[in-house]
Amino acid sequence: MIYLKIDDNKGFFLRDGGEQEATWHAIDLITKEDLYFLLKKAVLDDFEMAAYNEQILSNKAHQIIYKNLYEKFTDLEANRTRFKDESDNLYKAALEKYKPAE
Repeated sequence: MIYLKIDDNKGFFLRDGGEQEATWHAIDLITKEDLYFLLKKAVLDDFEMAAYNEQILSNKAHQIIYKNLYEKFTDLEANRTRFKDESDNLYKAALEKYKPAE
C-alpha cells in the first residue's frame, strides 16, 4: 500500500483515520503521531512510497520534508531484516526461558 505520494507538485502522506478510512494530507502538515503511524506501517505492513523526484515536487518545503522521509524509510526498509534478527536474538533467551512447556 502506498503511504507517501507526490501529486500536483506537492508531497502527501496517508494519515490514519482510526475507525474511518485513512486520508491524504499535505506533507508539511505531518505530526509526530503521523510519523509514528507511518513508522508502524513501514515495519509491519507492505509499505510503498513514490520515489523522491525534485523535478515534479516544486514546493521547497515539501521537497525537504519528503526527501528526508523518503531517505529514512528507504534505509529502514533496507535494514528491516537486520533489525528483526537483532531483536529476535536479543530476546531469544528470555523467550526460551519463559515459554510454556509442551
